Amino acid sequence: MAPDRTGATTVVLSPPPTPNGPLHLGHLAGPYVAADLAVRAARRRGERVVALCGLDDHQNYVPAAARRQNLPVEELRTRNADLIREVFHRADVVHDGFTEPLTDGAYRAAVVEFLEELVLSGALPVEQWQTPVCPDCPGILHHAYVTGRCPGCGEGSGGGTCEGCAGYTPAAALLDPVCTRCGTPATAIRTVRGPVLRLEDHRAALEAAWLRATLPPQARRLAARLLQGPLPTVPFSYPTDWGIELGSIPGHRIDVWAEMGLGYLYSIGQLVEPGATGLAGHLAAWQQVESVWAFLGLDNAFYYLALFPALYAAAGLSAQALGGLVVNEFYLLDGAKFSTSRSHAVWAHEFLATEDPRAVRAFLSWDRPAPLQADFTLEHYRAVTASWQRATPTSAPDPAELARAEAALTLERYDAALAARCLLGAGLQSGGDARADDLLAVLTGDAKAAPQ
Repeated sequence: MAPDRTGATTVVLSPPPTPNGPLHLGHLAGPYVAADLAVRAARRRGERVVALCGLDDHQNYVPAAARRQNLPVEELRTRNADLIREVFHRADVVHDGFTEPLTDGAYRAAVVEFLEELVLSGALPVEQWQTPVCPDCPGILHHAYVTGRCPGCGEGSGGGTCEGCAGYTPAAALLDPVCTRCGTPATAIRTVRGPVLRLEDHRAALEAAWLRATLPPQARRLAARLLQGPLPTVPFSYPTDWGIELGSIPGHRIDVWAEMGLGYLYSIGQLVEPGATGLAGHLAAWQQVESVWAFLGLDNAFYYLALFPALYAAAGLSAQALGGLVVNEFYLLDGAKFSTSRSHAVWAHEFLATEDPRAVRAFLSWDRPAPLQADFTLEHYRAVTASWQRATPTSAPDPAELARAEAALTLERYDAALAARCLLGAGLQSGGDARADDLLAVLTGDAKAAPQ
């Protein structure tokens, strides 16, 4: 049913997963189960909230994976998209909006329309910039097509943001960039002309938003590092082989993160005002949005902390709409990071096919990698969930523990692990207490969180 428009809306975002592979337990333990808990808890409190996710179809990690597996790119994308949707269904992770750019013509048209209108207005100026490129491969080195070392922390990084420190690391910033398609060092330099977003032009708006928003220490440290020098200028299109074509510049496609920011303008506008048309109509619909909260891994923080708020300021929205970020660290598997590309993972669709989804949600909340990394082992999972099965429900749950759980499930104080520990003293049964039943249902997914 359509949302009630009598009051302001809170939007909860979880980053669209990239269909270069299936979801693994690290993904679920990071943003996806956590965001679902927050939405269910907010609706339990009577708040107006909408949840938005989707698929990150236009990351060039998708064609890169298809090349490695010698598959047509759309075949690989469709297979993984089906598995991703299956996991969300099995885990009872519910969204009000789920965007699929590759199959949604209206979304793609809106993204192009909004970008071209912002170019014409001067909000996204067209400029020249230089970048290292592969002397042997076509197009621009970006995201999955380049690897090097982060200039901030020295760790290995792709062309986007560093997984280690969350710094912005386009090919031009990387130390010793190498083309991942052929392994050749990126020694050539190319001049590119296209639309850009100058974050420095929106420094004041970003500073005001960051002062107001609820940000974890990792995000505040990133903000402080960004403010130490000129804020970066981010290209909004590349000459490349994957993504939404930008007709006004032949050969260019819209950068996937620029697409995502513009896509949120469209998708959120449609959620709060179905049928909104044009950039002006979607910006008007956003006046119903009180705050936007994003659940994400640290490696995506630059975009949700800086790029998207700066884009919205450039479009004429208040950057104050940023309510906050809920950031997780990496979930480890037997001491090493979960990795789709290296197949070091427990695949969520396989795990949920044999395990109780209620116990999986509860355990991944209890073991959530925030504020520090956590390490999943099957032995640990078995021992902990078996202890819940053996627990004897009490007839009178501790009201103080229930109050702590309720507070831990608010957006401003979000701590899924604390909430789980407060609620699971008697396992997955509450003993008949209505308040405890409600909170356990939020945790395990039994409570209905139907789209509003």
